[in-house]
Amino acid sequence: QVQLVESGGGLVQPGGSLRLSCAASGSILSVNTMGWYRQAPGKQRELVATITSVGSTNYADSVKGRFTISRDNAKNSVYLQMNSLKPEDTAVYYCNAGVVNLRGFAYDYWGQGTQVTVSS
Repeated sequence: QVQLVESGGGLVQPGGSLRLSCAASGSILSVNTMGWYRQAPGKQRELVATITSVGSTNYADSVKGRFTISRDNAKNSVYLQMNSLKPEDTAVYYCNAGVVNLRGFAYDYWGQGTQVTVSS
């Protein structure tokens, strides 16, 4: 069993910053690509950023230059530093990870989501 636990969401004013964290725990052999996705009310879930196990990153055009994804492989954790936040960044943010379990099988896992609200 593998769990992803997120933290760091909240309410912030436009132009402000937040840092999201996500830690994977459980029967883990290795963690491959990790990422953040978000879903705003009435919209589909969309990719925000991903990072591979060797640190290669990918960002949605809408967050390039404002958000930074990073990871700590020793802690099986991924982070999302969000700067210059805009009201349109308001959404539930979900952590995602590709995990190889102790039996050698790879599965895709999701966190429970954390709310980010950007409003004055």
